[in-house]
Amino acid sequence: MSEFLMNNFPNIWNLREEILISIYETIYMVVVTSLFSVLFGLLLGVTLIVVDKGGILENKLVYSVLDKVINLFRSIPFIILIAVVVPLTRLIAGTSIGMQAAIVPLVIGIVPFYARQIQNALVEVDPGIAEAAQSMGSGPIEIVFRVYLKEGLNAIIRASSVTVINLIGLTTMAGAIGSGGLGSLAISKGYNRFQNDITIVATILILILVFVCQFIGDYFTKKTMH
Repeated sequence: MSEFLMNNFPNIWNLREEILISIYETIYMVVVTSLFSVLFGLLLGVTLIVVDKGGILENKLVYSVLDKVINLFRSIPFIILIAVVVPLTRLIAGTSIGMQAAIVPLVIGIVPFYARQIQNALVEVDPGIAEAAQSMGSGPIEIVFRVYLKEGLNAIIRASSVTVINLIGLTTMAGAIGSGGLGSLAISKGYNRFQNDITIVATILILILVFVCQFIGDYFTKKTMH
């Protein structure tokens, strides 16, 4: 196996340890960003549902502001967003390059996307169930957890799977600022140095991560189907 790699993928063999580090960095960025995205994105998505017209806490002003802010951030190309939030990145991470620094724009970029996905997922929940729970004396918090999140779990898992796959793509773009990970490896060592075997292998590894996330998402989606 090692002889095959040395003969056909010489650059891959020489950088095998760096490739393993890049895989770890990509997974780390995806996991940490996903945790923050679930926290903030779920909160925003649920808020949009409950304050929307006909929601249990209907508030046109709050909905209008949140809706416009989310649309604004979703409209900014990620590569530009990275540059725009550099001061904030330096304030939070202490630097504007590297794996830790990349998490800041990744969270800012993916939270609005995930919030909208959550909103779309929870729209599928029958409003009659929420109205019934409300008429039985359930408070807003109880309705959110016992109705929206419980009944919309299947759709939430699907939305989360789509978001993680989208996030993997954003980590490759973050490689443009030297964030580390497979995207950075493909750009700095593959594209810039004309080492095509590195670019090809990095791309294959990214696709494998996408397929794994899709498989996990599909598995849990089927498990939670009513």
